[in-house]
Amino acid sequence: MIKDNQKTLNRLHILMDASIIVISFFIAFQLRFYSFLTKVSIFNEGVFYPREVYAQSLYVLVPLYLFVYNKANLYTPKRGKRRWTELFHISYSNFLGLAFYLFFLYMIDEKEISRGFLVMFTLINVVICTFARMLVGQALIVVRRRGYNLKHVILVGYSRASEAYIDRIFANPHWGYYIHGILDNNMEIGTKYKKVPVIGSLDQLEEYLVKMSLDEIAITISINEYEQLEKIVSVCEKSGVHTKFIPDYYNFISTKPYTEDLYGLPVINIRNVPLSNTFNWVSKRIVDIIGSFIGLVICAIPLLIVAIIIKLTSRGPAIFSQIRVGKHNKQFKMYKFRSMTMQTEEEEEKAWTTNNDPRVTKVGKFIRRTSIDELPQLFNILRGDMSLVGPRPERPQFVEQFKEDIPRYMIKHQVPPGLTGWAQINGFRGDTSIRKRIEYDLYYIENWTLGFDIKIMFFTIFKGFINKNAY
Repeated sequence: MIKDNQKTLNRLHILMDASIIVISFFIAFQLRFYSFLTKVSIFNEGVFYPREVYAQSLYVLVPLYLFVYNKANLYTPKRGKRRWTELFHISYSNFLGLAFYLFFLYMIDEKEISRGFLVMFTLINVVICTFARMLVGQALIVVRRRGYNLKHVILVGYSRASEAYIDRIFANPHWGYYIHGILDNNMEIGTKYKKVPVIGSLDQLEEYLVKMSLDEIAITISINEYEQLEKIVSVCEKSGVHTKFIPDYYNFISTKPYTEDLYGLPVINIRNVPLSNTFNWVSKRIVDIIGSFIGLVICAIPLLIVAIIIKLTSRGPAIFSQIRVGKHNKQFKMYKFRSMTMQTEEEEEKAWTTNNDPRVTKVGKFIRRTSIDELPQLFNILRGDMSLVGPRPERPQFVEQFKEDIPRYMIKHQVPPGLTGWAQINGFRGDTSIRKRIEYDLYYIENWTLGFDIKIMFFTIFKGFINKNAY
């Protein structure tokens, strides 16, 4: 069964990671003390301990790193998770483990262990660990495509939830799910949705659980049939098979709802907004102030150069302001480098910028494509109008339009707008689907953590600046 496979895979992962930590340690030792780096001035720290003394650090490093890996969910099932998020968790865990170990050395007053060596060990460990997990992931994909290590599933109920579930499974075959069919009272046997057939009625659930070897049951009954939910759950729990409930009202409940215990009565809160917590908000604001100040210091000269080029190549101010809607629907002036010819306010409000838009200047095309035009928003962040990370703010006229056309659109205004965001690093910026953008914005709002913000900023550096949809 798949559960046993997962346990075996987890044990192999732990063994693999422990081996990689040891291998990385000795590679770093060899490079640091027995290669050309020994002569580099920044690594010249005088005398150093022999290999045997350094190796004693592994008694602390191996269990410490494995503990941090476990807390970072690196040993949970990878089905349904993005590959590049694992890269972030590996990097984050390694540098967190390094920080803990440096603190440990400080507490025991150990000053002779080379700090340069420890940084080198961490970097090597990140590279080897990432490469090894990519190989394992690729091997699992090949194995699953050949029909092995599959998770066998049956759906109970035909609804919008079952269709959405099937859509996601079929879009990600590497997850290794195999859906045998759907049990439903209202659809004819043989009816198919994307090759998944209706194979029986709800009354036959117990019969199918006995005769089929299943790893998971997904309850996806229609909201109109919820009176049968208690009976279905009872039958599923008797079977001992892992059971999931996918609500038919998923389109208006949050992706991460939270419950309260009202003297034994569970109360589900429809929308979870972590940034409504004062501590979370203050933490985010401190990061915004520090980050925007550092950004302005680093970008001061580039900002000045871009401003001069804009002034020399077209008529009008280098920086212009535009009214946008921010947190709690409050309007504010958002600053940008001017990338278009001068327009009246009425002309500016007419429509989106389109491909080969004649209003965009030659310099404007470049700064829009590279997101340089957004840099003046660091002033907005410093002022508190915006955040480094959050949903992108929109103009008032479009907000009025979208709030009528797109469900849950206005929820994005429960948090500060951002310079970059979860939707942007996933490709939804510029002339792209507003509905998909809102889906990603809502995921960010409901799953916010400071670590999530750091991850988004990290990936913005690699994939967020160049905007192929900016015209």
